[in-house]
Amino acid sequence: PDYVDFKEIIEPLRLLFKDEVRKAGLELGIPEKLVFRQPFPGPGLGIRIIGEVTAEKVKIVQDADAIYREEIANAGIDKEIGQYFAALTNMRSVGVMGDERTYDYAIALRAVTTSDFMTAESADLPWEVLGKVTTRIVNEVKGVNRVMYDCTGKPP
Repeated sequence: PDYVDFKEIIEPLRLLFKDEVRKAGLELGIPEKLVFRQPFPGPGLGIRIIGEVTAEKVKIVQDADAIYREEIANAGIDKEIGQYFAALTNMRSVGVMGDERTYDYAIALRAVTTSDFMTAESADLPWEVLGKVTTRIVNEVKGVNRVMYDCTGKPP
């Protein structure tokens, strides 16, 4: 890009879409575990945090995302989903944890199926998996008391 001061960047895959990069990876014999890794946003985790990005919010989204990825993999459905991730909303809600009142953040889970990554449909995740992910996030991630599922397609 013109805004980068380093002019000798080599980007052989720059013009390829995600599905084309994956096909190329398989053709080259790259292990499926690497080829089908979940895409990571170029701007980093900050794009998955609504509002001000702080160390606390980064930790929340990292922990929630790790749980989500683990449970999707444990359910054996990770290869059926084109992309899935947890995002931290800027919405807070009142809740009760044990005997204490809480005023914590809501996490939004997103999962889509796609053939080309230009358009996508919301993935129909099993309720059992969503329930397990939700329970774990609310119980294990400090600062979260609500989990929502984003069922919006792409483009919205």
